[in-house]
Amino acid sequence: MITDASPSLSILATALLDPRVIDDPYPFYRRLHAEAPVWRVPGTKVVVVGSHDLLTEATARVEDFSSNMKCLLYKDDDGLPEQLPFDDMSQQTLVTADPPEHTLHRRTVFPELVAKRMVALEPGIRDLAVDCVQRAVDAGRMDFMATVANPVPITVVNDLVGFRDSDPLVLLQAAFDSTAMLGSLVTLADLDGLIVRIDAVQAWIRQQMETVRADSDSDADRDSDNVLGTIAGGVEAGTFSEDEATMMLHTLLGAGGETTSSLLGNAAVILAEDPHLQQRLRAQPELLGSFVEEVLRLESPLRMMLRSVPRPTTLGGVGLQEGDTLILLFGAANRDPAQYERPDELDLDRDQLRTHLAFGKGIHYCVGARLARLEGQIVLAELLARTSLIELDPDESPRRAASLLVRRYDRLPLKLTPA
Repeated sequence: MITDASPSLSILATALLDPRVIDDPYPFYRRLHAEAPVWRVPGTKVVVVGSHDLLTEATARVEDFSSNMKCLLYKDDDGLPEQLPFDDMSQQTLVTADPPEHTLHRRTVFPELVAKRMVALEPGIRDLAVDCVQRAVDAGRMDFMATVANPVPITVVNDLVGFRDSDPLVLLQAAFDSTAMLGSLVTLADLDGLIVRIDAVQAWIRQQMETVRADSDSDADRDSDNVLGTIAGGVEAGTFSEDEATMMLHTLLGAGGETTSSLLGNAAVILAEDPHLQQRLRAQPELLGSFVEEVLRLESPLRMMLRSVPRPTTLGGVGLQEGDTLILLFGAANRDPAQYERPDELDLDRDQLRTHLAFGKGIHYCVGARLARLEGQIVLAELLARTSLIELDPDESPRRAASLLVRRYDRLPLKLTPA
């Protein structure tokens, strides 16, 4: 049977963007699993998918659920998600592109991330992790995000891309702005302000590409062994436009920086709340890989992605209309009891640890997944090796970023006891 709305009408329309739900979404996720695996937010053109199986199905139906972003979402005066249409002005690259453009863009960037740079980056990641973690341990009490979880990923992605004369803190704020723009919780006025700041960052990125191309024109050696050189070469070859290249590089800042920061912060809190888990991982460091996978599943750094609906269709028996926005709620799918036994528990011995959707699914599986896993394991290994106890600071409370898109801490006060 096909319905125009989800089976349950008992979930309040404001639940999706309710600050209490954003902070602790898991009771809401359980209601979606039990009552409405596909849920149209009443009174809107927004439809939420929280089931693991249906989300997997949606990612495979690229003709029915397009990655092309047709709008942003903002929070209206009634607390509901409202669409801000792009018209025909948006650039579709990587995560927002459909085939055949997506295939072309991924072929250009993916080998660079995986094949050429991974081995070269690992020693630098380890040195950076050692430096940041040791400063945190020496301080004893500090904000883990500011000291470790933010600087490590943004420095790594800066080195990966090959930006020149950059300020990591400025790049980090640019990453935060881009995810805030997509986080669905800002007002329309705030959204306009974010767009202005993002335009300035993209102008800087275009200047970076112009510098690379000028070096090539002057016969200077161009560093093609990084993403910036590769993408600048793609513009020269006509593979994609300058606007597409700019958006691609900007996307990599958020994808490579903020999501890994989120992973590290979430992992640190789980450790701080469980001293026995800390001791187990210190005694069995070979379990760190499994720990990272469970953190990714339990506290998915990327909570959701948007899809546009180009034509009438159905999903899970629910009718969708042209112009609807589909929210693929990865955070809910990763705790779906139909997919995982004891879905709210951390289990290092869980079968099929990598069946989670924290890095997406299908053609848009995150190109930086391997790098995020590598950074996570290196930083957490150093943190555990250099401490005997990790605790939440009893005098200061953690504070999460307000976002439907990312599950990140703005501030995370920790107390570390040296090994």
